[in-house]
Amino acid sequence: MVRMPETRPYHHGDLRAALLTGAERTLRDKGAAALSLRELARETGVSHAAPGRHFKDKQALLDALALTGFERMAQTVNGADDPELPFQERLTRVARAYLGFTIDNAALLELMYARKHDPDISDQLAAAVERNIAPFVRLIADGQRHGEIVGGDPEHITLLAAASLHGVATFAANGTLAPQAALDAVGELVHHLLHGLRPR
Repeated sequence: MVRMPETRPYHHGDLRAALLTGAERTLRDKGAAALSLRELARETGVSHAAPGRHFKDKQALLDALALTGFERMAQTVNGADDPELPFQERLTRVARAYLGFTIDNAALLELMYARKHDPDISDQLAAAVERNIAPFVRLIADGQRHGEIVGGDPEHITLLAAASLHGVATFAANGTLAPQAALDAVGELVHHLLHGLRPR
């Protein structure tokens, strides 16, 4: 009688979440090149074929990681907003939340804004980006209603302001700025965005 090789059965309760957690850990510690569905299956304790139930290939896994990154970022930024605060303090809190997320998740952030995503998820990614911009657009529009921000398209103004904030996040990610120095600079950045750089 021929003895068949043993294979581990698919038995994980929430395999997709476990794979994403493991993949993010690998991404953070070793980079995207080190990611392997087979290795993740081994670490998770399932058969090497089991991840295929959720991700057709490594790119699908990376795309899912990017989407969950945007979802978590949106939760972080929305959770920091407090409409009861004065406008400048409110904007500073939201900006610090965004920057804190980018500092804590530098490798994930790079993946989120990569250009190598599968075209099939472009609509999902676009919607995820919109959800992340929404709190800032809402803030700018509120500031306009209260006469604290110049008039104009709030989405366009948000884009310009967000470019400055994302630039600081990039500097923190590549080591140009120490993470704490970047966080400490948020209040000054918001002040200059609101009041300009001319002497007063």
